Amino acid sequence: MTQSFQKVRALTGMKDILPDTSSQWETLEATVRAWLAAYGYRNMRTPVLEQTRLFTRGIGEVTDIVEKEMYSFTDALNNEHLTMRPEFTAGMVRASIEHNMLYDRPHRVYAMGPVFRHEKPQRGRYRQFHQIDVEALGFAGPDIDAELIIMLGRLWKILGLSDIRLELNSLGQAHERAAHRSALIEYLEQHQEVLDEEARRRMHTNPLRVLDTKNPAMQDMANNAPRLFDFLGAESLAHFQEVCDRLSDAGIEYRLNPRLVRGLDYYNLTVFEWVTDRLGAQGTVCGGGRYDGLIELLGGKPAPAVGFAIGVERLLDLCAHSGEVTSPPECQVYVIHQGAAAQRLAARLAEQMRDEGLRVIVHAGSTGFKSQFKRADASGASLAVILGEDEVASASASIKWLREPAIEGQPQQETVPLDRLMKELKLKV
Repeated sequence: MTQSFQKVRALTGMKDILPDTSSQWETLEATVRAWLAAYGYRNMRTPVLEQTRLFTRGIGEVTDIVEKEMYSFTDALNNEHLTMRPEFTAGMVRASIEHNMLYDRPHRVYAMGPVFRHEKPQRGRYRQFHQIDVEALGFAGPDIDAELIIMLGRLWKILGLSDIRLELNSLGQAHERAAHRSALIEYLEQHQEVLDEEARRRMHTNPLRVLDTKNPAMQDMANNAPRLFDFLGAESLAHFQEVCDRLSDAGIEYRLNPRLVRGLDYYNLTVFEWVTDRLGAQGTVCGGGRYDGLIELLGGKPAPAVGFAIGVERLLDLCAHSGEVTSPPECQVYVIHQGAAAQRLAARLAEQMRDEGLRVIVHAGSTGFKSQFKRADASGASLAVILGEDEVASASASIKWLREPAIEGQPQQETVPLDRLMKELKLKV
């Protein structure tokens, strides 16, 4: 007796993207590529798998990502410790070092693709999710910090998103953070009675993250904690003020958030997040900042850098409400045919239409006209080209509008000679 095969399903938090939805992804990706090209950013593609120590070194060993969210394993063939990338920045910096990219000039680069974190799936965030990652490598000035934020303001306008707001902070330099860290630890030790288990665990290893708590019982404590901003020196403050001035010049509104620290260890100076209230508690759509020490930390010559990452699922969720990113139709022209000669003619004509740049589907099989028209309408095509015995005999084709004609008063259906078909289609589609 043959045993029944148990149905295989996608892993928890790893989502299939089906054709009706993936067309929206393709539309968004094309929009993003054009937007980045307008600022001179070029595509970089790095491996999904990297050595685990790249992330423990770059992201920080006491961050949530490294401690409990990474998909890591030991390669049985060579005993290497490997991790599926939980973010793009560390891998892109590794690639820039390995290939001596910063030897002669700075680079504006971006990547798009999946990243992996073993966290609780939630709205707009999965265990395999997708990011748009943008990095400006080798640029030191506040002008680039501001340019990246202004770029994002333009993207939201392109996508028709009006309810995303900017939060901004500065983390200063290492010696300023060290002075603040000592004062913060002392403060937290004096308020241990209100700290939850997670905060007590982080109090001495990553105290800045304690201030980023969402626990309502800790809000007053966090609000009254020593502010890193008060420990910044003149140079750090001048850098931050220049960023703010340039944002004001561009008409970008922002809110100073002294508790904004980001979740990774490599940031310094400017940090920012674009947030929304439309995605519930997990409202960050885009986050980033400056990370001048990371290139040296990962073995390269000292060089400044700044960048950001956008969550694609969250962005698509927002775009669904704005209506700016929609599924395009399957084709522009759907070819309907009846009879063997018409079916062969349909295939030849469709290739000519594609030569002219049209997107065309030829009905597969030999079903009746009624079912073919039903499928043509479902395709979203603007026009149907109809070929039957009469059309084959007269070397003609019928063109029928499946939607409203683009020009008022134009007939819903007309028959044209085959030698005029391409010209008529190009005029109508």
